[in-house]
Amino acid sequence: MSVAATPMARPKRKKVWVDYLVQFRCILVIFIVLPMSLTLYFIDYLQQVIRSYSKSYKQLQIQHDENIIKVIKRLKKRNPSKDGLICTARNPWVTVGMRNVDYKRARHFKVDLSAFRNILEIDREKMIVKCEPLVNMGQITRVIVPMNLSLPVVPELDDLTIGGLVNGSGLEGSSHVYGLFTDTVVAYEVILADGRVIRATKDNEYSDLFYAVPWSQGTLGLLTCVEIKLIPIKEYIKLTYKPVRGNTLNDLTKAYIDSFAPEFGDDGDNKVVDYVETLIYNPHEAVCMTGKHASREEAHSDLTSKINRIGWWFKPWFYQHAQTALERGEFVEYIPTREYYHRHTRSYFWEAKLLLPFADQWWFRFLLGWMMPPKISLLKATQFEGVRNYYHDMHVLQDLLVPLYKVSDALEWAHHEMEVYPIWLCPHRLYKHPYKTMVYPEPGFEQHCRRGDTAYAQMYTDIGLYYSPGPVLRGEAFDGSGAVSRMEQWLIENHGFETQYAVSELSEKDFWRMFDGELYEKCRRKYGSVGNFMTVYYKSKKGRKTEKEVQEAENVQLEAPQLDQPITY
Repeated sequence: MSVAATPMARPKRKKVWVDYLVQFRCILVIFIVLPMSLTLYFIDYLQQVIRSYSKSYKQLQIQHDENIIKVIKRLKKRNPSKDGLICTARNPWVTVGMRNVDYKRARHFKVDLSAFRNILEIDREKMIVKCEPLVNMGQITRVIVPMNLSLPVVPELDDLTIGGLVNGSGLEGSSHVYGLFTDTVVAYEVILADGRVIRATKDNEYSDLFYAVPWSQGTLGLLTCVEIKLIPIKEYIKLTYKPVRGNTLNDLTKAYIDSFAPEFGDDGDNKVVDYVETLIYNPHEAVCMTGKHASREEAHSDLTSKINRIGWWFKPWFYQHAQTALERGEFVEYIPTREYYHRHTRSYFWEAKLLLPFADQWWFRFLLGWMMPPKISLLKATQFEGVRNYYHDMHVLQDLLVPLYKVSDALEWAHHEMEVYPIWLCPHRLYKHPYKTMVYPEPGFEQHCRRGDTAYAQMYTDIGLYYSPGPVLRGEAFDGSGAVSRMEQWLIENHGFETQYAVSELSEKDFWRMFDGELYEKCRRKYGSVGNFMTVYYKSKKGRKTEKEVQEAENVQLEAPQLDQPITY
């Protein structure tokens, strides 16, 4: 391991009362959160089934149009001088993201979008699915995977919603081919502050808004429908597990890149694998996984590899199952496609190990594993501020989007500063669009002809850091806020990005150093968002926001000069 990656020495930390609450929180989770979660999952499933059987897509579209009218009428009642800025009426604890949704403590004009949770159309001819923003990944895969259809990018957790993945960020093991979740979107339906309903596509008159919506967190308008591409799939994923050992993190990074990255210019038509991810378990060991679509006939006729239904409640958690490759050596198995898509849901990658340290044991999986996972919304609802602040300080939950060629440097930095394991590596393309969006590839990247890149897209990697840092596990002092702040500065200096579901320490100046706001600000003025919707920075910044603070920020926006020229690159 390089000297740069050696973890810093830290003094011991004294336990405080919150430590004991967190330590014994498993009692609350087992006896309250898990039963409530199971009940909510069952109710949600029943509602989805009833809607799908009782109403046709045509009826659901009529209902959608009626709900649009209700939202417009609600917006018309708003008095901007008295009612504050527009936001959704969704409770803060319902969201999957870990940011404190403190802006809703200030005076705001709330609009209820809770009815927008239906799949409106599946067009097999055009290969497009039309969804309302509260449709989640579990819901949509349950409907379309049996049709041998899929979204090109299916983020792993069941409760992630279409709207959250559009307004925030989303990627998966297929993103090395298709890009981010928003790169698979065909059209957005948005209600503007003045009640206008527009459909934005990449080639109509609202193309600027189409490229500005991703990562905007609902601060340009109210998202009410998304049209997404569909791709044909097969019944199984043929998954290859390849163990990797090395003396340094750079050795593991090289094996990760070799597992999927083509030479410069390969446009993906001749791609070797459909899915890619790597799990790094410690600085010297990792497992690289690559998957290809496989038919039912192929899976059942292959006598050298078994079918593994990893979705059963009693099965080992996926990351622990993958870890067995370090002992078994390289092996191949077939996993039902939908179960593969949601392979990290039961254990929330490996975060469930912190909540329920014994939940991965065989006896718990057999007896109570059918109740897993606890709903993130209920976990958040049962936290009070002291526990929430504890997690912010003593826990890391971050996704770092960095250029592929800088992954090794990022891993060494993360080991030195945070020492969080396991680590999730997932490659994704970052496209060069007609407009310069909030998240964009390095200028001139195509001139360097690096592996994984093409003339129109740079290969990035999501480095997922989700767990208690090594210092915390050893009882040492750890400054979580300081570590995140230093991480953000590293990302800014290396053209990386921080996903916006996580807690951020960015100042406004640094936020706009990390993200490009030119197109975003132009669209805010052009489409009447200024003075009506909060800015994306003030919506995502850490800490409570007061009405005065938000309104002062909006006044500054109103006084800023208009941008007249289109922004392209």
